[in-house]
Amino acid sequence: MLNQLIKKAAVLGSGVMGSGIAAHLANIGIPTLLLDIVPRELTKEEEAKGLSLSDKQVRNRISVANIQKLLKQKPAPLTVKKNLALIEAGNLEDDLVKLKDVDWVIEVVVENLNVKKQVFEKVDQYRKPGSIVSSNTSGISVEAMVEGRSDDFKKHFLGTHFFNPPRYLKLLEIIPTQYTDPEVLSFMKTFGEDVLGKGVVVAKDTPNFIGNRIGTYGLLVTVREMLKGGYSVGEIDSITGPLIGRAKSATFRTLDVVGLDTFYHVANNVYENVAGEEKEVFEVPSFMKTMVEKGWLGSKSGQGFFLKKGKEILELDPNTLEYGPRKKLSTPSVELSKQEKGTGNKLKALVYANDRAGQFLWNTTKHSLIYSAQLLGEIAETIVSIDRAMKWGFGWEKGPFENWDAIGVEQSVQKMKEEGLEVPAWVTEMLEKGNTTFYKEENGDLYFYHKGEYQLVEINPKVIDLKKIKNQKGVIKKNGGASLIDIGDGVALLEFHSPNNAIGLDIVQMINFAVDEVEKNYKGLVIGNQGKNFCVGANLAMMLMEAQDDNIPELDMVVRHLHNALLKVKYSSKPVVAAPFGMTLGGGAEVCLPAAHIQASSETYMGLVEVGVGLLPGGGGNKELYIKHLESLPNGVQFDLQNIANKVFESIATAKVSTSGDEARENNFLNFADGISFNGDHLLYDAKQAVLALHEKGYKPKVRRKVPVVGETGYATLLLGAEAMRLSGFISEHDLKIAKKIAYVIAGGKVPFGTEVDEQYLLDLEREAFLSLIREPKTQQRMQHMLVKGKPLRN
Repeated sequence: MLNQLIKKAAVLGSGVMGSGIAAHLANIGIPTLLLDIVPRELTKEEEAKGLSLSDKQVRNRISVANIQKLLKQKPAPLTVKKNLALIEAGNLEDDLVKLKDVDWVIEVVVENLNVKKQVFEKVDQYRKPGSIVSSNTSGISVEAMVEGRSDDFKKHFLGTHFFNPPRYLKLLEIIPTQYTDPEVLSFMKTFGEDVLGKGVVVAKDTPNFIGNRIGTYGLLVTVREMLKGGYSVGEIDSITGPLIGRAKSATFRTLDVVGLDTFYHVANNVYENVAGEEKEVFEVPSFMKTMVEKGWLGSKSGQGFFLKKGKEILELDPNTLEYGPRKKLSTPSVELSKQEKGTGNKLKALVYANDRAGQFLWNTTKHSLIYSAQLLGEIAETIVSIDRAMKWGFGWEKGPFENWDAIGVEQSVQKMKEEGLEVPAWVTEMLEKGNTTFYKEENGDLYFYHKGEYQLVEINPKVIDLKKIKNQKGVIKKNGGASLIDIGDGVALLEFHSPNNAIGLDIVQMINFAVDEVEKNYKGLVIGNQGKNFCVGANLAMMLMEAQDDNIPELDMVVRHLHNALLKVKYSSKPVVAAPFGMTLGGGAEVCLPAAHIQASSETYMGLVEVGVGLLPGGGGNKELYIKHLESLPNGVQFDLQNIANKVFESIATAKVSTSGDEARENNFLNFADGISFNGDHLLYDAKQAVLALHEKGYKPKVRRKVPVVGETGYATLLLGAEAMRLSGFISEHDLKIAKKIAYVIAGGKVPFGTEVDEQYLLDLEREAFLSLIREPKTQQRMQHMLVKGKPLRN
């Protein structure tokens, strides 16, 4: 096995993509050198400072400027701003000598083969033997790039195509050449998954590889069918988004975000490298060429397929190139499909419908499916690689072959042939053998059709599939809100599965059962799931209903039960590890805070946000966040108790939500013993390993200790800031009322500064404050508004 470690990297080219890759490497803790070309002219500012072209400040200007831009970009490329310190600026003339200290060099310069070859010629002179070199090209032949390079360079070279933005998009296409050492390929695949946190697909060295080849084809077919059928841009976007399992930005909004110039370049790359009918498809329509000439490139130029005027969004008419009101396509099949469960069923209902939506979706779907099947073996070895590339790179819910299974292979192929289309021979042969699906499930394992037989879909052993485990082994116990599952090696997992994973009494009951069961029969417990988000909080609708019925005793009982359940989690004799990801808000954060260990996803958005609905945290969150802040301080170090109270108060009163796992750590929702998983697919595995590690070390439960509080004087201090904000008009009277309650709970009520109180005392204060706020008409208005509109009301 290749004995390789990547301790330091270099990125050559500091544009949006290059700086984004450097940021991603910095996020995972890899120091990165970011180099760009040397400017040939001084700016007016540089001239005014008396600088010359030989000054380092001038020579590094481009990379320095692009590093600084990382702080302003949205979505943020950095998980926390301090990661910027791991990126070192330089240039491609003075700093190539530093490549001798680098383990991985990533080229992200202009998409021009000759330029890339010149860069690699220089890299070959300075790199250390055994270091990996890769190109982030989106379509140029990686084989052609290594002509004339040393044998060691060729052996350690391959394509590594990140998708933009690198922090957020899961797909990493790896493209080996004929010279690439198989161990280098194997290492980079593992490194890509385990360290970079990517979904890695091995692609062949063909124009645009997998994702961009099929994605661009599908998009151009969509444009062609739109023009042929007389549909509008808005109509197409209304039926090519979430309705069929695609991103919200659908077709043309996606093009506006990507940039029409970028798309034109990618499409043209295939156009110049293919022949026949395929070449015709990849010719960009004339109206789109005109848009590029006019600079109507999308979001970055202020207009593209859509133009925002005031609050109204207008759509482009491709025939007149004028903007008009945005339209939506509403047909019987669209309305009927919305009643179907699951994307596959929706798509099936649509493609066989004989109306404008159905005809359009059938015409685009059939061509994309046939094209994907034609390219099998040319762009990738298996249908699994193609499906994964489209899901991970383009946000499709299902890949082409999964969609083909969903609409029915036999039925669709028959219709294709009736329309005179040529279906690839291997698909016809598959059906003739009596195999009617590309995928099939047996005993919980998934198989895919490949060269005349079904083969097991390979899954990284670090991917725990809860659905598969439940299908194969069942559950220990379940109710409407949660299930307790045995995930092997003596570890149990508590999975929430209520709507939005919202916490109600059913989940509270399962928390109690889970801790009892684990204490008797297991090494420890993971609290995690594989929903869209970990947990968005308590069951708001249930609480509002009880409050409006003035059923305060019922709510009092629910809060007490939740408090007791989460104390049980905290003081369990067996380790409990929480595995949050995505939205981990309100009650979701409160479930995590008392755990023995938190193993968070890098993309964890954690916060106590109850003020948004006129409340304060009601599940012990005030107390636990305060204690987490106290426990983050080194032993024996004197600290300012008021300062800690201020920070916790600010976090809760402003509903501060982390924008990453790293930021959750900065906000003290995580401490430095807690873990962060960069690959979300490995989160449950990592959490399970954390349970086992705690067990092996002879886990001892936390000891109940009293908590020092700031008391009455601290409470007065906390209110000063809130009062100032009210007087300045930043917050309303009701906001101030909520702030006073939060301050009272965090301060520990009417006790002297420094008094040590027990946790139950703080929980009682919290419960009383929570119940007093939920009675307030203005709080109930906020709760109602959030349920109906999905956003906070400021009243």
